[in-house]
Formats: sequence, structure tokens, C-alpha cells
Amino acid sequence: MGSGQSSDKLEVNRFLKGRGPQSLAKQVNASSFGAQPLGQMTWEVLHQHMPSFPDANTLKITYVFPEGVQTEKHPNPGRPYAESRLSSYLPDNNEGNSVLKLLEKAFNQQLLFAIAPGENGKDVITTAAVPLKTQPEGEGSRPDGYPDKEYLKMLKNVLRSKGVK
Repeated sequence: MGSGQSSDKLEVNRFLKGRGPQSLAKQVNASSFGAQPLGQMTWEVLHQHMPSFPDANTLKITYVFPEGVQTEKHPNPGRPYAESRLSSYLPDNNEGNSVLKLLEKAFNQQLLFAIAPGENGKDVITTAAVPLKTQPEGEGSRPDGYPDKEYLKMLKNVLRSKGVK
């Protein structure tokens, strides 16, 4: 490489050696990340049945977010938000376990939760545009509980629409 080489050629050489800009696929994946605060997702099997799924145990998914300060990707950068612990539920069957893997991908892509204004004027962590069943039982008319035979199908469609497959 001589000193008369243009900077354009130098950039191409760096790219060809793997040190250039991210691939288009990586750029697309990076832009699909949401504004979810940092947290942890764990799950466990409860040996109890849910309405609509009498032959399956229950998967309890727990999301824990420590208190923190909002960054530029949140609605109020520099403003604190409180610690939060939320749970959601799925049947422990083939379809439920498949959805659990999709929820894990969505969580890692920061798509499940967001920071929003709370009722008391303080910012809180809440579910984003992905509906979660936060009650293992309900009266059927409650959107956050079971029984709901169409929930897993609907949830897979919502996650697919967000690029989670």
C-alpha cells in the first residue's frame, strides 16, 4: 500500500479484512432493538394447570428490572425509573415452550417492555406492544388472564410482526 492510495480504497480493504462497517443484516438486526431497560428473564415450571390447558403444567416467566436511569433511547433521558418485577404465564406444552423461546428472543431484542409515565407521575416499566398474560387464571373476559385458547396463536403473530421468528 503506497501513500498515494485513496482513503476510499483503504476503507474497502478494511471491509474486506472484516474490519469495515457492519453487514446489512447486522444493521437491520441492530435497528430492530427496542427501548426496554436492562433486566433479566427467568422461567420455572409450576405443577398446576391453567384454564384452557388442563393437560399441561404452567410456565411462570419472571422479568426483573433493577432501578436505573433512562438513556437516550428512553422517553426521559437522565430521569430515574423504579425497580420492577413482573410475571407472565404460558402452558408447559409444545406450543407454550415454542412461544417461550420466541419471548426470550424478543426480550433479548428489548421488545417486550418500555418505560412510560406512571399514575403517580414517576416513570415505570410496563409491557410494550406485546401482550403478556400476567395472571394464570381469570374470568375469560380479562385480557391478562386465562382461559384464552387463541392467545398463543395471537402472541406468535404479534412477535412475528416485530421480526421475532
